[in-house]
Amino acid sequence: MQNELNQEQIDAMVRAARSGGADAGKAKEPKVEAWDVRRAGQIRREQLQAITALHEGFARSLTHSLGAYLRVVFAATLVSAEHLTYREFLERVPETTYLASCRLEPMGVIGALQLDLKVALPIVDLLLGGEGKAFAVTREPTEIEEQIVESVARIVCRDLGAAWQAVNLQVNFEKRVGLADAQRLMPLGEKTLSLSFEITMLEVRGGLNLAVPVSVSHALLRKISAESSEHLPRHRGRWRERVKRCVLDCPFPMELGVDGLTATVGELTELVPGYLLPLRRAVSKPASVLVAGVEMFTAAPSRCGPIRAAQVLQPVATEETDADEMKLQGGTKP
Repeated sequence: MQNELNQEQIDAMVRAARSGGADAGKAKEPKVEAWDVRRAGQIRREQLQAITALHEGFARSLTHSLGAYLRVVFAATLVSAEHLTYREFLERVPETTYLASCRLEPMGVIGALQLDLKVALPIVDLLLGGEGKAFAVTREPTEIEEQIVESVARIVCRDLGAAWQAVNLQVNFEKRVGLADAQRLMPLGEKTLSLSFEITMLEVRGGLNLAVPVSVSHALLRKISAESSEHLPRHRGRWRERVKRCVLDCPFPMELGVDGLTATVGELTELVPGYLLPLRRAVSKPASVLVAGVEMFTAAPSRCGPIRAAQVLQPVATEETDADEMKLQGGTKP
């Protein structure tokens, strides 16, 4: 059975098509979005690469230091480096965790260090003679456990200070703090450099997070930029002249020859020492100087004392130079 449309349905479809075409012809209004001031000053891609490379080195150093301290296979891997407000950093911190403050000298600013308890408590178990296996975290660490985890936190601060040695920053461990006290370490709206690492130890996997004022990030970036600029030539003109002088000493293959020479097969079969082969080319016609296989000049065979030489006559005109000359003359190439 075929579906048939009546006149009213056809008219409705035509009106819908026309109205849709009219709407499509209208210019789209600009989309306005609210600007988030917290996104100002975000790390650019090239800066992020520099920060990432620096703290990947810190992660490798921490892997060796804590692996030797715990005497197990230990790995620290950088997950992210980004600018966050301190409030955003704390929102990512679990309610039950290990939080500590550290002081960065000589800047005199405070940073925060957070280690997941699912990593901290197996480390304690391992240092007390256990197997360091993973288990459910349902409680806060005891004072003795805090002191043991503090030894690990001090190693983290020491290796971080070594990574930041380029800007003469020392990272000194202060004390463990609760979540309420951690909110007073820095203004909640202050921009921070947030570093996130994944810790892997035996069957345990967890996070290590650091937050320091953004001024530390700026100091690191300035130092990295300064070191990069030292490897670049200070004066571009002098650098170009030095390259030119070096190029002058570069050897290029060069030969003197002629093209378009012909000989019959019969003449070639009769070649013997002393035979004079006619090349059917006028002696007055110059030869070609080829530099690296490219014909550049015409020249006449010559001699400079006992050494063969070539007297350069004129540069060889190419199709490009011919076209340029014709454009300058306002004509066309025949």
